[in-house]
Amino acid sequence: MMAKFDKTYWENHWSPATSSGVRELPVNPYLATETAHLHPGTALDAGCGTGAEAIWLAEQGWQVTAADISHTALTTAQARATATDADTPIEWVETDLSRWEPERTWDLVVTSYAHPDIGQLPFYRRISSWVAPGGTLLIVGHLHDHQHDGHHRHPENASATAEAITSLFDTPEWQIETVHEHTRTVHPGGTPVQLRDVIVRAQRTA
Repeated sequence: MMAKFDKTYWENHWSPATSSGVRELPVNPYLATETAHLHPGTALDAGCGTGAEAIWLAEQGWQVTAADISHTALTTAQARATATDADTPIEWVETDLSRWEPERTWDLVVTSYAHPDIGQLPFYRRISSWVAPGGTLLIVGHLHDHQHDGHHRHPENASATAEAITSLFDTPEWQIETVHEHTRTVHPGGTPVQLRDVIVRAQRTA
């Protein structure tokens, strides 16, 4: 099953009529555990959605750039940010990350369940080029599992295996620091949904 993750798809996904509950999901739990050892610097949230991760990073003192293709999502994200006590303002960027050329790098690049039209692995490879030397890349994605046949199974081009992701960084330029899979339950709109996640954290060594 293939999905076309273009701007129209994401505007529909984040519209109030179709995304009740999802728009207000809390920050994913891996962000805090995987960045606790890092000193706050510059950070990019690639595919920020309605801003939970970007806002959390700003609250921890990071200078955050938050980018997403959806104007609707960014509008919601900015409203959420206004209601917080983050000391550092967030730079919001409406852009197609599969084509964006930021011409800069960040100390931390994170992506959480972002699905571009170019596919997961090309996307991860692309955003890795935006990590500054010595910086960190954190990928949180949907785990591709042929054995998972539940109602909430994700399209094939919206998921990846840990092995496939880590193979992208099997070079002297990168040091893989975390690879694990985890199952958790979220409650968008009050309905329990089980997520099978893959988490990869890597440091750019040069």
